[in-house]
Amino acid sequence: MTDTVVGTGPKARAAEPDARPFALVRHSLLLAGRSLVKTRRNPGILLDALLMPIMFLLLFVYLFGGAVSGSTQEYLQYIFPGVLVMTMVLAGMISVGVAINVDIKKGVFDRFRSLPIGRSAPLVGLVISDGPRYVVTGVVLFATGYLMGFRVETGVPAALAAVGLSAALGFALSWVNVLIGVLIKEETVVQTVAFLGIFPLTFGTSMAVPPETLPGWLRAWVDVNPVDRAVEACRGLLVGGPVADAATATLLWAAGFLAVFAPLAVYAYRRRS
Repeated sequence: MTDTVVGTGPKARAAEPDARPFALVRHSLLLAGRSLVKTRRNPGILLDALLMPIMFLLLFVYLFGGAVSGSTQEYLQYIFPGVLVMTMVLAGMISVGVAINVDIKKGVFDRFRSLPIGRSAPLVGLVISDGPRYVVTGVVLFATGYLMGFRVETGVPAALAAVGLSAALGFALSWVNVLIGVLIKEETVVQTVAFLGIFPLTFGTSMAVPPETLPGWLRAWVDVNPVDRAVEACRGLLVGGPVADAATATLLWAAGFLAVFAPLAVYAYRRRS
């Protein structure tokens, strides 16, 4: 990829994008590598991915296990799939919006505009560079769950499918946070808005309690919440039960989020000066 710059300053005219086949993929991967170098030099960036699964699993199981199920071991088997989905969604949404906002404010993305790369490459590269965050989150969660007594009742392929399904939803939802990071100018506001959106999605599910115990208005939200479909699918994949309908719904929702919010984020990025 050439590094020729056409013009100077934040409104420099962008060079013609590389029209060779798969150019966008190559450019996105190169920019993802840039972000991964930053992570390697500052591994503390992954601290939330390391601590979040441990904290959530310990708190939920030992605070609510006895009250909800009468047994922490039984409750661990019930809640683990939901915590998997929640931590994967959080892993995809917590940092990316803030990272994009900071890079835009520092002028990093203005320099990208002057390179002959696809306009979406900087955003795609930053999003896919969160791959290690998903891996760390999944490994730590399963290791913690195993030490606490959780056991997969279906098999390794099904467990990997559960991780992949929840990560796919997290990746798709991360584009919502990308859009927020591009539109909002203050990073603290980006983080606040992201958390306000995350909590109804992740906690308004059957993750912690059976849906039949919920009041009517909350049950109505659970019934239409796409994250709850992922929780149901992962519960079936990890401990047994129906999978097909919930997994299909999760993939359709993920595709929908990606189809809507990725183009909107790219459009907002191109419009922002």
